[in-house]
Amino acid sequence: MSLVDKIGIDAGGSLVKVAYQEKENLHIKTFSNQDLEEVVKWLTFLSPEAMLSITGGKASILQSNWCHNSVIVNEFEAVVSGTRYLLQENNVLDEEFILVNIGTGTSIFHVTSDTYERVLGSGIGGGTLMGLGYLITHRTDFQTFTSMANSGDKRNSDLLVRDIYYPEEPPIYGDLTASNLGKVHLNKEASSNDYLSSVMQLIGETIILLARQVVSTKKVSKIVFIGGTVEHNKPLQDVFLSFREMMSYEPIFLNKGTHAGAIGALIRK
Repeated sequence: MSLVDKIGIDAGGSLVKVAYQEKENLHIKTFSNQDLEEVVKWLTFLSPEAMLSITGGKASILQSNWCHNSVIVNEFEAVVSGTRYLLQENNVLDEEFILVNIGTGTSIFHVTSDTYERVLGSGIGGGTLMGLGYLITHRTDFQTFTSMANSGDKRNSDLLVRDIYYPEEPPIYGDLTASNLGKVHLNKEASSNDYLSSVMQLIGETIILLARQVVSTKKVSKIVFIGGTVEHNKPLQDVFLSFREMMSYEPIFLNKGTHAGAIGALIRK
């Protein structure tokens, strides 16, 4: 008999994230949401009698394909609970912070020790990277896009403040972006890697400027970044880090943060 009696699942807009404990060890797994039948087969193999605690936009579809016990959990509650759990696992105090969850789109929360509020959201996120990445490369692999962006130079395809003022000195920092991808039609030497670097800059700038509004309003300096789009994505993390001094904030990138929703669903009482 399997030792897994409960499985947490975050069935999102792009991915299905799974979390479960076996012999007191936390395990995570990821599937595409395009093949829910494969997910059900794997869950049946893992533990056919397990209780599924499901959250996310595709939760009801997944639930309808599971013939055993299951419950649907509020997505925001699951994400916040899972984040708190991971912060504690990383020995980080979580009394109050801004939570930026970057999945297919982006949600921004203000979290205190006993409350949370979803303050802002944006359609800019992982779906943007996958869509524009496909238009640029005709490929569909997330890791390929992050690797290409890491090798590219956004300055070859973004129009910068110093480009506009050249040959004069600009009145503000010259490497600030004046227009994302604003140089693509002017610089025929730019590569696909450069374009992907610019896409990553566009996503990062948009999200961090939204987060800045929440940081300013709530007077909180700690920002926790989670979600499948930011984890193992050095180019995007570098964009966020580049604003650290300008915003005077403390960035935290959580290991297993992509599975915060699934973990939150798992630990729900």
